[in-house]
Amino acid sequence: MARRRKGRDISGWMVIDKPAGVTSTAVVNKVRWAMDAKKAGHAGTLDPDATGVLAVALGEATKTVPYITDALKAYAFTVRLGQATNTDDAEGEVIAESDMRPDDDAIKDALGQFVGDIMQVPPQFSAVKVDGERAYKKARDGEDMTLAARPLWVEELLLIDRPDPDHVVLEMTCGKGGYVRSIARDLGDALGCRAHVKSLRRIWSGPFTAEDGICLDQVDALAKSPDLDAYLQPLEVGLADLPEVRCLAESVAKMRNGNPASVIAQGVDFGEEVWASYEGKAVAVGTYRGGEMQPSRVFNP
Repeated sequence: MARRRKGRDISGWMVIDKPAGVTSTAVVNKVRWAMDAKKAGHAGTLDPDATGVLAVALGEATKTVPYITDALKAYAFTVRLGQATNTDDAEGEVIAESDMRPDDDAIKDALGQFVGDIMQVPPQFSAVKVDGERAYKKARDGEDMTLAARPLWVEELLLIDRPDPDHVVLEMTCGKGGYVRSIARDLGDALGCRAHVKSLRRIWSGPFTAEDGICLDQVDALAKSPDLDAYLQPLEVGLADLPEVRCLAESVAKMRNGNPASVIAQGVDFGEEVWASYEGKAVAVGTYRGGEMQPSRVFNP
């Protein structure tokens, strides 16, 4: 018999402003411990050396993780020109160098080819699976891999600053699955000067911003106290990108049992994915069928 996880039945989102030098998994474990929560997960891994928004879902909010993972995200990052590394960031070994330093106009012109629907090859040191094994494990063993290109939507890629000839600061807004390290690597190749990411910060992810985040030191200081609970955002925040329909009182039990039930909707198309609320609380996510909703995932009170 499986052991029942101990902890509180607490649900919601906690936004962490992740520091450098810690993994996303370690952050989730810290928050779960500090909140004494039964269940926790996160929406979108950040590299250990990256900082910024890491949205941690607790309890029933873990069911809304896919909607944050699929949402647009924004990153601010510094690119080191003139050097390519085997990891495409500052932690790796320099594998190629160039004395060429493009001017700002050349950089701005090159950025255009990385906007819109693009194909992107993940870094060799990434969590992509190759023959059932993580690419970074194979890369550490010295294996030479050819990773398949993946589609990525880039909403915007801007040159923000040029502090010196060797560095540029960029901001990118993109969809799910983007590798900022690949953008830096490919930009350096396009410019003929080689490049890698020196520093990276996620400034927002879906509805969550870095300004809303709490640091890990605060999590430690307020652990297992009502003061930490005050930072918890409702699980409904994770559904912000979906249209909301209202559940009738007699529909709540039906829907939570996985059955279609009557809803009140305005401006929603037949077949659209929606979330149903009752008295402001999420009941289920599902498909609108014209006066009814067929639930696909339900939220337990």
